[in-house]
Amino acid sequence: APAASSPSSGGFPVTVEAANGSVTIAEKPRRIVSLSATHTETLFAIGAGPQVVAVDVQSNHPPQAPKTSLSGFKPNVEAIVAQKPDLVVVSDDLGDVVAQLGKLNVPVLHQPSATKLEEAYEEIEELGAATGNKAKADEVVAGMKADLERLAAEAPKDAGLTFYHELDQTPYAATSQTFIGQIYGLFGLTNIADKAPDAAGGYPKLSAEFVAQADPDLIFLADVKCCGQNKDALAQRPGWKNLSAIENDHVVELDDDIASRWGPRIVQLAETIGAAVAKAEAGAS
Repeated sequence: APAASSPSSGGFPVTVEAANGSVTIAEKPRRIVSLSATHTETLFAIGAGPQVVAVDVQSNHPPQAPKTSLSGFKPNVEAIVAQKPDLVVVSDDLGDVVAQLGKLNVPVLHQPSATKLEEAYEEIEELGAATGNKAKADEVVAGMKADLERLAAEAPKDAGLTFYHELDQTPYAATSQTFIGQIYGLFGLTNIADKAPDAAGGYPKLSAEFVAQADPDLIFLADVKCCGQNKDALAQRPGWKNLSAIENDHVVELDDDIASRWGPRIVQLAETIGAAVAKAEAGAS
């Protein structure tokens, strides 16, 4: 939802619509705590970096983010409050952290994982309004939209290429209905996971036989840094050695972090996908 602000000095107080309702922020935040790696990336991208005093242990980008032992998965309210925040940003409300901080009059923005591109854009704009960086946030969103439109326009739409996106070596995949699946959808690719028996949940568990039978043209790995997966590792799996993607060197090693977040760096993910599609298309022609 769009953020609304009063015409007072600096645009504050400002009211932002988040997953935890209407959140009013009286003054420009000077001590922001982020318990979300995605939102940490966004805060720095929109110029709010100098206002951030602490981020969670998963926030590894940008390098200058003030990483602490705080956790978004097991939030410690006492440790959060010790940072004296005037704004806390979370993507999960685990441990009822939003209500607990609310009782202490600490403003909290709960912005959950985006399920579509428009939601990702809205969250960036909302963070801009909440932190007094609206103009820069709008600029970031406009740039993302322009870049993704350009990359989609450059992609061959009649290539007929199929792909498999691996979340982990279980293997779990992601269908076209997920956020990550929609990024792939920009490039006219066919997702083999869409035909999985339990595809309705968005993240089906595939069998090795299912992937082998589908024989995707492209394989994208989002379990590289965490789990050491690559083309050679895939070739060791039963029945996978002769997969087209492996034989034709169309196994793409993604950055695990970029592939799992919904902030400004989704453009980098799209660039990687676009380059892989162009390479596969050139090889087929």
